[in-house]
Amino acid sequence: MDYKKYIREVPDFPKKGILFYDITTLLMNPDIFNVMINEMAQRVKDLEITKVAAIESRGFIFGAPLALKLGKPFIPIRKPGKLPYKTVKYEYILEYGKDAVEMHADAVMNGDKILLIDDLLATGGTIEAAANLVKKCGGSVAGLMFAIELEFLKGKQRLSGFKCESIIRY
Repeated sequence: MDYKKYIREVPDFPKKGILFYDITTLLMNPDIFNVMINEMAQRVKDLEITKVAAIESRGFIFGAPLALKLGKPFIPIRKPGKLPYKTVKYEYILEYGKDAVEMHADAVMNGDKILLIDDLLATGGTIEAAANLVKKCGGSVAGLMFAIELEFLKGKQRLSGFKCESIIRY
């Protein structure tokens, strides 16, 4: 399937010099969106997964329906201060400062095998932080799944220790 024809390219967003790949046009086509979720499920069917986790906010768009399709629990991974119950945090360094990701403290148990989802793989920093958060809680990362991968940013190289899948590559 050529999903690229369903992705809108927006130049100079969010700032000049950036070409933004807008998934909202794909999401407006439920048949194509369903085909993509089915393809994601097919690509991870042989992994031993106990739960699916996704990174806010666009990762939720793909993670929740994929978890439902796989019949697995869904875990939201969010920025600090967004979850209502006791949380576990993992801080990570960015080129311009620090950031963090959190999930509920009871979301991942020892021995859980987590499939991590995000909409886009760029440099890999956020998904790497999410993977470290899962490990901090006693789980392991069974695989990583992305709707879009920007190959020129070499995020997959940073994640070389993980099984990593992407549906659309630029």
